Amino acid sequence: MNYRCLILDHDDTVVDSTATVHYPAFLAFMKQFRGGTDVTLEQYFTYNFSPGVLPFFQEIIGLNEEELKAEEAFWRAYVRRHVPQAYPAMKDLLWKVREAGGLLCVVSHSFSDYVRRDYEANGLPEPDMLFGWEVPKAIRKPEPYSVLAILDRYDLRPEEVLVVDDLKPGYDMAAAAGVPFAAAGWAGDYPAVESFMRAHCEHYCRTIGELAALIGLNG
Repeated sequence: MNYRCLILDHDDTVVDSTATVHYPAFLAFMKQFRGGTDVTLEQYFTYNFSPGVLPFFQEIIGLNEEELKAEEAFWRAYVRRHVPQAYPAMKDLLWKVREAGGLLCVVSHSFSDYVRRDYEANGLPEPDMLFGWEVPKAIRKPEPYSVLAILDRYDLRPEEVLVVDDLKPGYDMAAAAGVPFAAAGWAGDYPAVESFMRAHCEHYCRTIGELAALIGLNG
């Protein structure tokens, strides 16, 4: 195996969740609180890529602080009732990593309790370390804190770690921490996202099979 540790994003990297959970939750929220929206799935995904989820809600949708709190509560209640499915090839890959003695860590913009629930519901190996949305904003992805904490906890060199993420905050986090990064491109066909990732990232994986080959576990 080419890396001792994978640092994984969750949504649209391990589980297929934006199209099946988060975007429907957004539509339901907007219908209830704003009478609807014309934001498409591609636009929603691309805005979450850049400028990111908070600027999207604050600057593009125009939610105030009270509305942001209402959106978070609405989203949490929706996610509680909807469990996303893991990509089958990702499930196979994560178990191969675990069986090869590799570490599996998660740095996500989902709450840790939902990530743990999704891992358990999908029969995935339990993460060794997990940082979710509930961590203070000052150290939340894209800040490098979580990656550096993982390196310190397991006495890892930067080159022994691979961050895998589908969005720009993950790329920014890996760059700030000085560790290798692989863009996850299997969630859908989003040209603006793919264009940026191919131009800036050392690795772009269109399929989970390509990621497995990069890790050295494609056999």
